[in-house]
Amino acid sequence: MTTTTDIDRLCIDTIRLLSIDAVQKANSGHPGLPLGAAPMAYALWDRFLRHSPSNPHWPGRDRFVLSAGHGSMLLYSLLYLTGYDLTLDDIKQFRQWGSRTPGHPEYGHAPGVETTTGPLGQGLGNAVGMAMAAKHLAAVYNRPGHEIVDHRIYVLCSDGDMQEGISHEAAALAGHLGLGNLIVLYDSNNVTLDGPAPLSMSDDLAERFASYGWHVQSVPEGMNVEAVAAAIQNAITVTDRPSLIICHTIIGYGAPHKQGTSSAHGAPLGADEVRLVKQNFGWDPDQSFVVPEEALAHMRRAVERGRQLEAEWQQRFEAYRRAYPDLAAQWERTQAGRLPDDWDRDLPTFAPADGPIATRDASQAVINALARRVPELFGGSADLSESTKTEIKDGGAFERETPAGRNIYFGVREHAMGAAVNGIVLHGGLRAFGGTFLAFYDYMRPPVRLAALMKIPAIFIYTHDSIGLGEDGPTHQPIEQLAGLRAVPQLWAFRPADANETAEAWRFALQHDDNYPVAIVLSRQKLPVIDRTRYASAAGLRRGAYVLAEAEGGAPDAIIIATGSEVHVALAARERLASEGIRVRVVSMPCMGLFRHQPREYRDSVLPPSIRARVVVEAASPLGWHEWSGADGTIIAIDRFGASAPGDVVMREYGFTAEHIAEETRKLVYALRG
Repeated sequence: MTTTTDIDRLCIDTIRLLSIDAVQKANSGHPGLPLGAAPMAYALWDRFLRHSPSNPHWPGRDRFVLSAGHGSMLLYSLLYLTGYDLTLDDIKQFRQWGSRTPGHPEYGHAPGVETTTGPLGQGLGNAVGMAMAAKHLAAVYNRPGHEIVDHRIYVLCSDGDMQEGISHEAAALAGHLGLGNLIVLYDSNNVTLDGPAPLSMSDDLAERFASYGWHVQSVPEGMNVEAVAAAIQNAITVTDRPSLIICHTIIGYGAPHKQGTSSAHGAPLGADEVRLVKQNFGWDPDQSFVVPEEALAHMRRAVERGRQLEAEWQQRFEAYRRAYPDLAAQWERTQAGRLPDDWDRDLPTFAPADGPIATRDASQAVINALARRVPELFGGSADLSESTKTEIKDGGAFERETPAGRNIYFGVREHAMGAAVNGIVLHGGLRAFGGTFLAFYDYMRPPVRLAALMKIPAIFIYTHDSIGLGEDGPTHQPIEQLAGLRAVPQLWAFRPADANETAEAWRFALQHDDNYPVAIVLSRQKLPVIDRTRYASAAGLRRGAYVLAEAEGGAPDAIIIATGSEVHVALAARERLASEGIRVRVVSMPCMGLFRHQPREYRDSVLPPSIRARVVVEAASPLGWHEWSGADGTIIAIDRFGASAPGDVVMREYGFTAEHIAEETRKLVYALRG
């Protein structure tokens, strides 16, 4: 067995002291985790992790996820020392304005950061998605004698990760799927921010994960490199289920007054305590950000080792290309994030005679048209595929024994589903989606927010979008959720008016310039297909809002702005008002945020500032609509919960009828005329 050497100890202490120096200089951060977890992280990175610092995006690399994102300086120290494009000056700028080393790891800021973590449990959920992606891609691409997908996903978790509910959902899903490519190192230091973990935590983690179907090991000496390395080696041999390695550590190790306590968790140690830590490790207490040449040289071996690993993988891929040229071409295209040239050729178009059709049903048709052309489309729902209409017909189930299947059965686990979808997208090579009812968006807000923060093109499908769903009543009828989605920066939330707008929303979701995630909000109830020979093309959706129906006979007296299932009702109100000589323009606004990003000239052409008579119609919260209604406008929306009754009855009782919309518009026009 390889033994811990002086160089190992020097490297571990370098990681520790770089981390606490950066936290101390910033006067902000979490020093305790790096002090306790450095040995386990070093064991993994020095002896097992297959990565290439000179090419962080090499598709054959192992992925490392620091789910305990508060310990970010551990990751930054590892990235710098192993030769990624991160400098000592970057380390010194920890948590500063414009820094590449923000307080919690952020995807896209520093090379080697595989995902944004910090909200506890999200990294574990992402890692489960990454492992799902790798298992699926291995089934799709690997052939006997030609294995191009054989990497692993490693995670470092904390007590806090294990307490968050998402860890239960994600771990249960991983165990069910038998993700043998997933290895979790659990930094069990028995301390949380409030104090000793037993204040709030008494469950048996080993038994819990064993019940999920995981392989579980406990390492009492969790700061012993050899003990941790032996456990990792053992986990690697277990390929039929995920592995949990419980490493018992001491938070803040080496800090004589703070180790083993919560005071080492979420605040700098203090200058005096930092000096004592350095003295304990035999370092000069008057020196900061010291990187011994021997330690740096030893850890920078990862650069050449990574190049060799990448070159060996590339040789295997070239042999694969010769044997399977079509699959190799598809691999390269999908890894680059490119769609096939004819990817949208079969997107359906809908005529009025095809209706009425619920937009969830239209979405199902679109998903299956895309699936035939876009083999990387991969997704599912939270036990609602029959309701959300997210099934890829003949795509097969992604299960333990059938990993080539394209339909993911997430179970009733919205939170884990959102995080896993993010992880699948982050892994690369796939376009992932997940679906549930809009009312249950609240179960998965954190991963949706993180998808937006990371600017990754995850796709979230939300059906049963309003009180129009009917009898299930107010528990399932969303009111405030649309406003919540729209409030998320860097997220495009669409509520299509009909089947053709639904197809355009999917077209946008798969190909748009900024790579932001997309939420598509769909109806349960059937809606008319708008006659596009009479009204404007649904392609106007790509600008967020567009003039669907122009006022007839002159300049508009009023503008009705509507979304989703209320658009066809707005068109009917327009017809009523036209018979009275009131000229009305109808604007469909499927994506408020996207419209806001259009040039002012376009926005003013759709909503001329001179037209003050504006009526907004949406069966949801009015929050956010005053921006478009203007100071004089009227908003027909909902500021209370729904009710249990047939959908058309509920819509009528809440005022979403052509008669009521026409009445409110008429009143507004006459009031502004004086």
